[in-house]
Amino acid sequence: MRLNGVASVGGNKKDNRQAFLLQYLEQNHYISLEEIAHLCSVTMQTARRDIMALETTGKVRRIHGGATIAAPMDVGTYRQRRLDQAAEKQAIAAFVAETIPDNTTIFIDTGTTCEAIAAALLKNRQGLRIVTYSLRVASLISENSDFALAIPGGFVRAVDGGIFQEDTPDFINRFKFDYAVISVSGIDDDGDLCDDDRTEVAAVSKALDQSRHKLLAVDSSKFGKRALVKLGGLDIVDAIITDKAPAPHILDKIQALNLQLHLCETGDRHSS
Repeated sequence: MRLNGVASVGGNKKDNRQAFLLQYLEQNHYISLEEIAHLCSVTMQTARRDIMALETTGKVRRIHGGATIAAPMDVGTYRQRRLDQAAEKQAIAAFVAETIPDNTTIFIDTGTTCEAIAAALLKNRQGLRIVTYSLRVASLISENSDFALAIPGGFVRAVDGGIFQEDTPDFINRFKFDYAVISVSGIDDDGDLCDDDRTEVAAVSKALDQSRHKLLAVDSSKFGKRALVKLGGLDIVDAIITDKAPAPHILDKIQALNLQLHLCETGDRHSS
């Protein structure tokens, strides 16, 4: 994604650049000054001025060496995520549902991929005991009277139905899981799993600590993306379920850690 590949919003180069930067941040969550200079063919000083200007709108927050998106994701963007990579998410969900046995205890993360997984489990599994902080996942799971379901109390995040309060990580820490199924906003080029919300990362970290098997379910668009909060390195999970192999430098890290990588391309699933 480069500036010359994005539709112009008018004749003003600065406005076009800043519109591009907002679009990039919505998709990738973070951009460095060096990336701005490279992608927009401008100097570092111009890149810094653009970030300062965007910060005054309240949509962008400056951090050391770059910027991150400041405004929370809107409902329209989240709905679009359900449509983006929809077939790939369905394939990933089907694989996860086949992997998890009946009568097991599971933690399920929030997000559109995890919602697809919840729907697949509902159709294919029996006797599950599920803990989640996603109201939308819980709503799907609750349709099966054969499942036991536990959710924390707290405020509901309207955009994705996440339930949070200060002691949500403590609530999750009371359980032991056979499987933790998580998703993330991005897996950056360093091999770090990242998300956008510190409280959410704390909750997921507790679930991983309490789980025997740790599954990362992400569509391939998440590889190479960064987000504000680091969850951990690739070594905090046992297996990655995705639709396409990542770039070679990330694939090398996965193989060096001897992680299971399951590729669930639409209509053709295999493992490596």
